[in-house]
Amino acid sequence: MMTASGWSANQFAALLGAYRAGAGLSDAAVNALLAVYAVGLIPGLLAAAPLSDRYGRRPVALGALALNAVATLLLMLGAGSAFWLAPGRLLTGISAGALLSAGGAWVKELSSPPYAPTGTETVAARRSGVFVSLGFASGGLAAALIAQWAPHPMVLAYLPHLALAALAWGLAQGSPETCPAGAGRTARGTRPLRVARPAFWRAVLPMAPWVFAAPMVGFATLPGLVDGGLRGWEVVYAGVATAVVPGAGVAVQPLARRLILRSRLLTAVAGLLVMAGGFALAGAAATHQQPVLGLVAGAVLGAGYGLVLTYGLGTAAALAAPGGLARLTSYFWSLAYLGMFAPLLLSTLSGGFPMPRLLAGSAVLAVLSCALLVLLNRPRRAGTR
Repeated sequence: MMTASGWSANQFAALLGAYRAGAGLSDAAVNALLAVYAVGLIPGLLAAAPLSDRYGRRPVALGALALNAVATLLLMLGAGSAFWLAPGRLLTGISAGALLSAGGAWVKELSSPPYAPTGTETVAARRSGVFVSLGFASGGLAAALIAQWAPHPMVLAYLPHLALAALAWGLAQGSPETCPAGAGRTARGTRPLRVARPAFWRAVLPMAPWVFAAPMVGFATLPGLVDGGLRGWEVVYAGVATAVVPGAGVAVQPLARRLILRSRLLTAVAGLLVMAGGFALAGAAATHQQPVLGLVAGAVLGAGYGLVLTYGLGTAAALAAPGGLARLTSYFWSLAYLGMFAPLLLSTLSGGFPMPRLLAGSAVLAVLSCALLVLLNRPRRAGTR
């Protein structure tokens, strides 16, 4: 289910070049459609989390998965009329958000039952991020390959997600409910738990938007800046980029696991500094129109994404109150997905500043965010490391 969520997000991102060429959509239009996903995702996260804490993971996650498939059907209708693309992207965001919060909490609770040793919660939480990243990587690449060579690309490119959603639905039927109805209520049964402690906000606010700002630049913005020498392979290149960026996030997980067991804060610091290096490489790739360097920059950005994602999910798992994991996780995902507006912001600012300079500025901002994170979470503060 988590893989299907990530797949649904990136199958559209890999087709941006095809929509520009085949449907005549402008850069501003496709970047706006990317942002529509985030507009739907954040309320989906925030609404589904308390519902799953109160009524259980299974009904909310399965309902979100069904809506995820409906959203893909609307995107398929967009091949005949661009009118359907906006509602399709909006419902994709809503359903993916619900899957991230309810499904992510379900994965963590199945991976780390109440009798598990203390300290395993951050490792268990990492699993949902890994499977989402696998969906990001495989969904975009599959859609791009179909769009490059198959007939009716704007329809057929979405069929693999429908098959994956159906498979996920069948497999999920065998998973037990981990949060019985009412577990997310107080003893009086009337008011939800307050799960967002100050330590959580200090730990995630400075870094959360970078979680998706970096990979979005890597596979949504950067391919369009280095495609001058691709000569007809733009769609495949975009698909490879959508696989390389989150794929690097998966590949870096052994390192992330070791770092987070040693220190959560060290994991975030490493991730933000790696991202800064990725933005610097992206600026060089855009300046010199180097597609290979663009993929290298995307891989570095993806590695940073994998590190900070592990940190964010681990922090939410470590600080969540009993019965409030889905809600706290949804707060983190909501902040993280603000980064999906990065391509639209860069596109808007590029009217007054060269894109390589904007990417270099992003590297500087990532370093400053790292410094702020360290300042706010120094070891002397209780509840942080």
